[in-house]
Amino acid sequence: QLQLVESGGGWVQPGGSLRLSCAASGFTLDYYAIGWFRQAPGKEREGVSCIDHRGGSTKYAESVKGRFTISRDNAKNTVYLQMNSLKPEDTAVYYCAAVWGMATMKSNFYDYWGQGTQVTVSS
Repeated sequence: QLQLVESGGGWVQPGGSLRLSCAASGFTLDYYAIGWFRQAPGKEREGVSCIDHRGGSTKYAESVKGRFTISRDNAKNTVYLQMNSLKPEDTAVYYCAAVWGMATMKSNFYDYWGQGTQVTVSS
């Protein structure tokens, strides 16, 4: 069974940091681009960041540039999202997704999705 499992979410004060992980089981991520998306209550899902299958190309939403860093360790079949200088507006459920092919911030291209992990930023 092909699965993506996110972890690392939680509550953090503004200015704090979290590192999200996206682990794959049932398949290897070696040939998949990975995207991170988030959805806040009452809002549409939005692309946060994505990385190509080799880790050589990354993209970020303007709202997270300079604060978030996406990376991957194919040996561990895991992709990470390091989130620093967190703001209350970063509060959302964060999802990772996999697509065979080019990395994109467009969610409709992705084939496999995790169940999401909640990130809450508040004082």
